[in-house]
Amino acid sequence: MHLHRMPGLVRRLFPECIWEMPATDPPTLYLTFDDGPIPEQTPFVLEQLARYDARATFFCVGENLERHPDVAQQVLAAGHRLGNHTHRHLSGWRHPRPGYLTDVARCQQLLDALQPAVTPEVRPLLRPPYGRITRPLAQALHPTHQLIMWDLLTCDYDPDYAPEACLRTSIRLTRPGSIIVFHDSQKAARNLRYVLPRYLDYCAEAGYQFAAL
Repeated sequence: MHLHRMPGLVRRLFPECIWEMPATDPPTLYLTFDDGPIPEQTPFVLEQLARYDARATFFCVGENLERHPDVAQQVLAAGHRLGNHTHRHLSGWRHPRPGYLTDVARCQQLLDALQPAVTPEVRPLLRPPYGRITRPLAQALHPTHQLIMWDLLTCDYDPDYAPEACLRTSIRLTRPGSIIVFHDSQKAARNLRYVLPRYLDYCAEAGYQFAAL
C-alpha cells in the first residue's frame, strides 16, 4: 500500500508547510527530486528535463553536496533550483531538535555557497527527509526556511513497486499546482528511469508546464 498523497488532516496540522501551489493558466507542475546530487542519476534527470525545457527543484543531502559539488553546479547551470534536505538525511521524528537544526544549518551553508539568495527576503527551501517533522521543529524552522512537502509522492524509491504501476498512479493523481516528488538516488533508479521520461511526455502532451519552486 503506497501513500501517494497526505490526508487533509495531516496537512492542516502543519500550516507552516507548503503542500501544493495555486493553480495557474496554463496549468503548472512543480517537479522535485530528493536525495542527490549524485553522478549516477542526477545527470539523467537533467537530460530528461532539458527535453521539455522543464525547470525543477532538487532537494540535496549535504553529504552529497560535499562529495559531488560539480553535479550540483550542473543542476544550477541548467536553470534549476537547489533546496535543503538536511546534511545527513535525518528524520525529524528521531533526532533531538538542537541536533536536527544544526544538521539543517550545515547543509544550508553548502547551499548558500553554491546558490546565493536571489534577494534577502526569499527564504531558502527545506524538505524534511521522509516528510517527518514535528510541530516544534516546523515552528522553529518556518521563520528561516520555506518548508516544502508534496501533493504527490511517486514512491519511486520502492524496489517492489512495478514501474508501470508507479507511472499509472502518478499520472492519475497529478493535478494543476501539484508538487511532485521523485528521487535522483540509486535506490530509485529503476523506477526513475522508467517513469520520469514517460511522465514528462504525458504531462507535456496534456498541456502542463513545469516550473521550479
